[in-house]
This record gives sequence, C-alpha cells and structure tokens, in this order.
Amino acid sequence: MEFKRPESVLVLVYTQASDVLMMRRKYPNDFWQSVTGSLEWDENPQQAAIRELEEETGIDKHSLHDCQFSQNFEIYSIWRDRYAPGVTENQEHVFSLELPEQINIRLDPREHDEFTWLSKQEAIERAFSHTNQEAIERWVP
Repeated sequence: MEFKRPESVLVLVYTQASDVLMMRRKYPNDFWQSVTGSLEWDENPQQAAIRELEEETGIDKHSLHDCQFSQNFEIYSIWRDRYAPGVTENQEHVFSLELPEQINIRLDPREHDEFTWLSKQEAIERAFSHTNQEAIERWVP
C-alpha cells in the first residue's frame, strides 16, 4: 500500500450571493465539508484543486483562485493509518471558486451522499473541520 501524501487542498465553492457549497461525507456520519483532497505524489496544489473539484462535483473550472494560504492541522485519528508511520500533520492549501449562481453538482458516490448550498454563516456552523470553518469565514465574501 502506498501511503497518502500529507498535503491537501480545500476548495471553497460559493456564489456571488455568498451561498456556500457543502457536501456530506459518507463516513464518518454527518461530516460536512467543502471540496477537499490529498495531493498525489506527482502534482502541485493547483493541479490537485482542479482534479478534486472535478472528481467531487463534476465542475470543470480551471479559473480557481489560489488564496495563497496554507496551514497545518492534526490528521484525525480515524484517517491516520492512511499515512506513513509517525505522520500526524497535514498541510492544507486553500483555493476558491465563485460561481454566478447555485448549480446542481455531480457527487462522487464513493465519498459523499448529499450536497446543499448554505448561507456563509450556516456553512461555517455545518462544517466539521475548524480549518474549513476558518476558510469560509476568511474567503467567502
């Protein structure tokens, strides 16, 4: 088994009216998040953000905004076995994509089972991860 790279992207998708796309993971239960995913070993953060956006939503947009921000966070214990022994932190790079209005998306049924558009404040409250909450607060107008 190849271990995951401890580096990921977070892609905030929102509308001009500041409605934020949130998706519910299949596992763990009631884990709501923005588009996220680990970098492959041979790609940079921009490439990963474009790939994850298309895989998780079907949105094929290459006009992502690189927020020029990354931070480290502790990897949740439920996912730590995916990483090399001793790896406990992940570096997350933030991107955003503003859409004119809400659209239907195509979920990857292996990862998510529901999506919704929420107001900025509702999205902050629903997001499971503190880094996702902070990113919404900071980059969604």
